[in-house]
Amino acid sequence: MTRLFGFGLKEKRPGKNDVSDYPDSSATGSEGAEEIKGLSNLYCPQEDSPAHVRDIADVLSETGKITADQLSGIRRKQAKKPTSDIAQVIKKLKLADETEISMAAASLYGFEFRRVEPKQVDKEAFGKLELDYIKSNRIMPIAFRKESQGLQGETLVVATSRPSDLFVIEDAKRQARMNVEVVVCLDEDISKACDAFGEEESDYQLDDIISDMTDVEVVQEQKRDFEDLEKMAGQSPIIKFVNYLISNAVREGASDIHIEPKDEFTKIRYRIDGVLFETKQSPLKMHPAVVSRIKIMSNLDISERRLPQDGKVKVSVGDRGIDLRVSTLPTNRGEKVVIRVLDSKSIMRDMKQLGMEPDVMRAFRKQIALPHGILLVTGPTGSGKSTTLYSALCQMDGDKLNISTVEDPVEYELDFCNQVQANEKIGLDFASALRSFLRQDPDIIMIGEIRDNQTARIAVQAALTGHLVLSTLHTNDAASSITRLINIGIDAYLIAASLNAVLAQRLVRKICPKCKKTYKVPKNMREYVKEAGVKPEQLFHGRGCDYCRGTGYAGRVGIYELLVIDDKFRDMINKDTSVSNMRRVFRESGQPGLFDDGIKKVKQGLTTIEEVLRVTEICGQNE
Repeated sequence: MTRLFGFGLKEKRPGKNDVSDYPDSSATGSEGAEEIKGLSNLYCPQEDSPAHVRDIADVLSETGKITADQLSGIRRKQAKKPTSDIAQVIKKLKLADETEISMAAASLYGFEFRRVEPKQVDKEAFGKLELDYIKSNRIMPIAFRKESQGLQGETLVVATSRPSDLFVIEDAKRQARMNVEVVVCLDEDISKACDAFGEEESDYQLDDIISDMTDVEVVQEQKRDFEDLEKMAGQSPIIKFVNYLISNAVREGASDIHIEPKDEFTKIRYRIDGVLFETKQSPLKMHPAVVSRIKIMSNLDISERRLPQDGKVKVSVGDRGIDLRVSTLPTNRGEKVVIRVLDSKSIMRDMKQLGMEPDVMRAFRKQIALPHGILLVTGPTGSGKSTTLYSALCQMDGDKLNISTVEDPVEYELDFCNQVQANEKIGLDFASALRSFLRQDPDIIMIGEIRDNQTARIAVQAALTGHLVLSTLHTNDAASSITRLINIGIDAYLIAASLNAVLAQRLVRKICPKCKKTYKVPKNMREYVKEAGVKPEQLFHGRGCDYCRGTGYAGRVGIYELLVIDDKFRDMINKDTSVSNMRRVFRESGQPGLFDDGIKKVKQGLTTIEEVLRVTEICGQNE
């Protein structure tokens, strides 16, 4: 049986009230005129109300995923913008997740819904459509199915995240030259498959690239021609090598790429899960051309090798947009390059993914819902402060609130708030941006970092005048943040009046799930284990495998301590703001510290006690 997809067209059928069914109105005689006059009383024109077309919201309501009141709310929201996509309205109201919406769409159009992992995709079937076509139209072939009932040939099974786009389905059928069977999947399933198969196409063998460079010669330092160097930086092997370094870093989940010239070779290192790993070595003769290629990409001056330079560039790896922050530094062996890899997928997380314990999560959510005051997130560089702040901002209603941020640099672009890039060279620092914010009727202000007295004073002023201020501070723990603000030059009574809470955090490496096993406690750890009350059977570690590069760790999770400033703490701030006193009062409050939260992660089998000690031993937790 063939399914026909209609578009709500109605066939007009003549009825009793159709004027064409009656004698011509030009007929003479009073009898005909009275007959038509009588007919006019039967005909009463009225506006046709638009017929409601069943949609995803109806399916969710029918399956009990949303209530009748929620359905009414969706309709009111959509009525304000009739052209808006109903699925986007539901997502914005947070009434259903991506999976539930996709299942509803599949049911609406009569298709099967399934999750599709890259390993389940038939490579030959996937090749039936071009990779760019799959990415742009969100439809991918995943398998072949033999026809049943004695029919000849095969059917191509295609998965799409846009089942409503019937024209694309028909076009895919035309391009593949096969009958197609449609299933519905998540958009992320298509992205993962594209990444997996795209990597195979773009994966370079480093040895092959280097062998292509036998004809590359770099002239002596004092005779180098920069025009020739720029030309060499554009040669195919150099481009391939740099592309390889970037794409491989994204695949490996690296946050930074270090390109360091040594005496006889160039060392390439990736920072993964906060730890540097050497990944490649390349011939030293490639180094000047590689650096020049990176400078050209980021619009830096390739002729300037005596001074540090900073730049940025946007690249695409698969269908993922990646921002790169490039920094060059002259050394005695040549220019060292560090590339910070900023992947929005790695930072735009739901707060549930941050690793907070339920009680800390509830308290933190209350803090970001307050109308005014200051909320600080503290920790060293690389401890996940930006991720926490961005996740907090994502919980806020950007349609009803005026959210403004000033950052240096703006690492990730958020479409629901106004972001300002600080630039001290032109006088646009944090303090001047904050002054402008206060004239822009803000509700929420996010400051990249409180660095000086001027910025801190304006932040306090904003908090006291009815704004919620989020910012970061570099301190070892939550309690010492008060002392830091005092040292910056803020009066104690202002801190007590404006500060709502301080969240201190660290990132610990997670035990690799592929090689996780229980282990015997080392002698040097037994004392800590005993004090922490951890049972030996609760201790796990990773023995090391290819998946975790032999480290026993894969991925990271946060450990947190949240200091909520209550009345007792405010009184203490006005009396004694020394670090030791602040820490004592925090411990007496009974709130868990960083070490305590880390031990909970150890008991849950997420990390090791060695990791917890590594990141908390300088935090004053055991004083």
